[in-house]
Amino acid sequence: MDKLTGWGAIIVGDEIMRGKRQDKHFGRAVEIMAARGLHLDWVQYLGDDRARLTDTLRRTLAGNDVVFSFGGIGVTPDDHTRQAAAAAAGVLLELHPEAEREIRARMAELRQEVTPARLELGSFPAGSRIIPNPFNRIPGFSFAHHHFFPGFPQMAWPMLEWALDTHYREFFHRNAEAEFALIIWEGLEGQLLDLMRRIEAEFAGVTVFSLPSFGSDTIRRHVELGVRGAPALAEAAFAAMRAELERRGLDLGAK
Repeated sequence: MDKLTGWGAIIVGDEIMRGKRQDKHFGRAVEIMAARGLHLDWVQYLGDDRARLTDTLRRTLAGNDVVFSFGGIGVTPDDHTRQAAAAAAGVLLELHPEAEREIRARMAELRQEVTPARLELGSFPAGSRIIPNPFNRIPGFSFAHHHFFPGFPQMAWPMLEWALDTHYREFFHRNAEAEFALIIWEGLEGQLLDLMRRIEAEFAGVTVFSLPSFGSDTIRRHVELGVRGAPALAEAAFAAMRAELERRGLDLGAK
């Protein structure tokens, strides 16, 4: 993982793309990662299209990002993620022995038959490692720096935490970051561009951000203006930014 360049998420499902369900994975993944001092660099939503999934995974497997994929690892006709991952990696699907043991143990707990369809849930790209599923023991899988979870939140989220805690602790809180922001009432971004550019130029490594709002019946028009970066540098940049805003006589408020 010395060449790790970023963190990405792929969220799969026609039900999300067609609006039948609202995605919850992105927001929860952000929270889980933030608790460990990490953040996503990108997220991609894909429907249940095997060719598109394969093309996407072929590209991401060739890169150096850690990728978390949610959904599509079941055995119904609209589940394509396992097959797409195998095709993208250029390997065959095979029944993983540890996955088979977990599936057989789960079926024994339920006193249900171990059918070929149920064992298919443990067929992963050759060379995969399993991800334990604390909800029902039907595992997900990791291949290289990609980690594949079911679409069910009650399964996927603890599996994401397990993958992070098991494989990536060395990256937790590695790059401390702080964020400072304030509100400029009746502010306009165009009138602040020179200041934003100046702050980024004077404090290299700091990111300046602005979030404009047209306001509503209950709140005035405003711009949230802030900085993020290494704590000491971000604090100094924010102080300089605030001082200039006060010099300009703008109406400031707390975030």
